[in-house]
Amino acid sequence: MSGADRASYLQGLLTNDIQALTAGTGCYAAWLTPQGRMLTDLHVYESGDRIMLDVPAAELSPTLQRLEQFIFSEDVQLVDLSGAIEAVGIHGPEAAALLDQTLDGVQGLSAWPEYHNARAGLSSKNDSRPLYVARNSQLGVPGFVLYVESAIRGDLEHALIGRGAVIADQADIDAARIAAGYPVFGVDMTDDTIPLEAGIEERAISFNKGCYVGQEVIIRVLHRGHGRVARKLVALRFERDGAVSGSKIVAGDREVGAVTSAAISPEFGPIGLGYDRGNDRVLVQLEELVASDVDEDEEDAEANPDRGHIRLYVTRSQAAAFCDHADEVVAAGRPMCMWCGFPIDPDGHPCPRMN
Repeated sequence: MSGADRASYLQGLLTNDIQALTAGTGCYAAWLTPQGRMLTDLHVYESGDRIMLDVPAAELSPTLQRLEQFIFSEDVQLVDLSGAIEAVGIHGPEAAALLDQTLDGVQGLSAWPEYHNARAGLSSKNDSRPLYVARNSQLGVPGFVLYVESAIRGDLEHALIGRGAVIADQADIDAARIAAGYPVFGVDMTDDTIPLEAGIEERAISFNKGCYVGQEVIIRVLHRGHGRVARKLVALRFERDGAVSGSKIVAGDREVGAVTSAAISPEFGPIGLGYDRGNDRVLVQLEELVASDVDEDEEDAEANPDRGHIRLYVTRSQAAAFCDHADEVVAAGRPMCMWCGFPIDPDGHPCPRMN
């Protein structure tokens, strides 16, 4: 994305503070619907003369269409680079040192803050071929992403392997990502996810910027609902292998959530990420296994307020007066919507998940 208005244009669409970016910086952000649900997440890099947006491959076409749709008189130009540029991730304790040896035009990568980015070159016998490098640690260790022309990807990988890099398979990447608690859009987050549910607000949302699409919902959840959401992405650790995306999480005989990602970690064994609909609950088992640290007894919860709030169960017809998809209401001083944490207002409940 180029043009003098590129940052101000994105400022009203994305959740993070794009106008605060300077040359060589970047951020993580989300694009929301007016109801506060995610359309996609993005890695945003400001180079000084353009902004590069790294979006999930499956969301490229709809994201590009939406970006084009909202351009009126702004000085903004869009170019789809997906057919010409590929991303190569380098992660590990020695990633910075390896790149220092491999790339021209950049040094001291170990001191780069997250999302710092710069143009660089790949040395060859006759010349230095251009590429783009950015700090982006997604696996719990220092990490970088190199954006290179498809024609030189093979040469880049050969140079990295020659200096000790190893190509990781998808299972290894998933295990490291899940152990780091790093959710992926399309897997752990979908178009039904509010960012607060996925726990990405500290990285993805600026609470100091002006208006953006979906902001009203986020602020209401935080201020009126005190940040409570109906479900929360949590880390899971299983007693044995077998969990897959979609596996149910149960407490007693009641389904309380589902697994979104699962892997075998060399360090932790079977682990996963998943959504838990029980606030302040720690779940460590799956389906036929018994969930631990779960207390559904209301009297015990009332006697131990530090554990969280009491859950009150009402009929769907009663709840439908305020939220037409709710089966239960959470009481914390006054009724709260189970889906979004908003206080229920008899004069009109502003739940983003209402039909």
